[in-house]
Amino acid sequence: MLRTSLLSSAAIVALSTSAFAQELALEEIVVSGSLSPVARGQTGATIEIVEGRDLRGKNSSVIQRLDRLPGVSSTANGGLGASSAIQVRGLPARYVVVRLNGIDMNDPSGTQSVFDFGALTPSGIDRIEVLKGSQSALYGSEAIGGVIDITTYRPSELGVSGRFDGEVGSFGTTSGTLNLGLLTDRAEVALSYGRIVTDGFSARANDDEDDSLRQTTVSLTGSYAVTDALTLGAAVNWRDSVSEIDRSATDNSGQNFAEELGARVYGELVTGAVTHTLSYSYFDIERRDPNGFTTSFAGDRRRLSYLGTADLSDLYTLNFGLDRTEESFDSGVESGSEDTVSAQVELLFQPLDSVDLSAALRHDDNSAFGGKTTGRLAAAWRAQDDLTFRAVLGTGFRAPSLYERFSVYGDANLTPEQSRSFDLGVEKSYGALASVKATLFYIEIDDLIQFDGASTVCSSGFGCYNQVPGTTTSKGLELSGEYALSDATRLFGNYTYTSAKTDSTRLARTPRHELVLGFDTQLMGALNAGMDVRYVADVEASPFAPVDNKVGDFTVVGANVSYDFSDTTQAYLRVENLFDEDYETAGGFNTPGRSAYVGLRASF
Repeated sequence: MLRTSLLSSAAIVALSTSAFAQELALEEIVVSGSLSPVARGQTGATIEIVEGRDLRGKNSSVIQRLDRLPGVSSTANGGLGASSAIQVRGLPARYVVVRLNGIDMNDPSGTQSVFDFGALTPSGIDRIEVLKGSQSALYGSEAIGGVIDITTYRPSELGVSGRFDGEVGSFGTTSGTLNLGLLTDRAEVALSYGRIVTDGFSARANDDEDDSLRQTTVSLTGSYAVTDALTLGAAVNWRDSVSEIDRSATDNSGQNFAEELGARVYGELVTGAVTHTLSYSYFDIERRDPNGFTTSFAGDRRRLSYLGTADLSDLYTLNFGLDRTEESFDSGVESGSEDTVSAQVELLFQPLDSVDLSAALRHDDNSAFGGKTTGRLAAAWRAQDDLTFRAVLGTGFRAPSLYERFSVYGDANLTPEQSRSFDLGVEKSYGALASVKATLFYIEIDDLIQFDGASTVCSSGFGCYNQVPGTTTSKGLELSGEYALSDATRLFGNYTYTSAKTDSTRLARTPRHELVLGFDTQLMGALNAGMDVRYVADVEASPFAPVDNKVGDFTVVGANVSYDFSDTTQAYLRVENLFDEDYETAGGFNTPGRSAYVGLRASF
């Protein structure tokens, strides 16, 4: 069973001159599909991977790139800095867990515990894994639609190295990122500093006042091998932003201030065949709206975790863990807190060289609603060297958020939503020439929690959050593929069909059809170009959208050209929404029109 820690993976990349490292490089490592990292070909889970090179210079925001993955879409209430939410397989953001450098970044102070993608830019990001389907057996609450695992810059060569990215463009946008790293045979340190300033455009469709964003981000990671058996490490993520907002359709004034701090420290100790990892993570977020109805929201999460990984034999790996999580929120008027103790176990088994199986079980005991047990079974069968079948069956849950339980609209007696999901996929490669992948998926959610205007269980007088009747189902098909037209030109594409409903009512803002087609090519020597087309069809607007909303079918085209001055320096031009499509993903809120950006990337 191929297994390695995150930090060991970085060291392996850095020491890729060794024969052992070259052998491992043949198998791409994924860190989200199991409790311990595994080779991508050995997991039954459906995982999409975006490398940093596919982000930098090609996207203004991370969510633009994720939108082009099969089974992923988003909605945005304006431009950079405006509230934006991701959907995985048609399910809203409250069913998706987002992690950054191993830290849970979902906001415990929000109406639901979600991550806001509105101000997340590619600054400092080196890799994103999108794990689909119910994954609570690995990640606990919220992991019904999937998990998005983000990793920032790491040095890839011994000594001191770094990278600079800078660009200017439409809407008065200027951004820059500086990455610095140090890698030795025992230590690794990486720092990413990013700054973006943009005048933006009006979030509201009926207004023309620009809504700006000013944001600074810092990520710091490090590790040190004290001995061959003991490694200590830490990660810190910090973000500070100021964004202008349109408070309503008739009031375009206002600013939102946000500050986030995430930190994680850990120790990894190897004793014989068992690796022990003890970690403590902390996440704190404060959002302020000085002139709003509620002027501040603060939330924090503290987690103490233990994970053990035992290589029982060449055929078996056993993962087992415990953690305790405490969450709280405070709006100055309303507050609440809870704690959860969790235990989990996962067995990875390779009965044949061509078959990998995994079984995971987790029990979460919450201070408010008691225990919840979830599980997952996954299998990967490599029927041939170029043909792999995958299957996953999992259960999940979403605990009621602190706001849903403790706010003036809350009900302290709410119980978790619960889910079941199933994936069946096949992947076929044709050497270096082409590859195709198809996945059928089905997700079902019961015990739904929604705002009920007729409920009187709380004291608001205007309705309350309530357990409502009905079942949400999302089912569909994901197709993707690549084809090497020549040594210089690559074609790629994907298509997703999604049917997402609560009983007979379709989920709003969820596209039924999504199609992406594109190419990358080396035109001549150091000149490269690319283009992609994203077509979205059959979307229903929210019932709260204005009657003149533009939610519906749309086609967006992006193009980029780059020139390599050397192996370490590149200039680029990017045009987004090339044909100036006028569309909305959230009724009444603008999306960017045609925009252009020029930039420079350099590494040292």
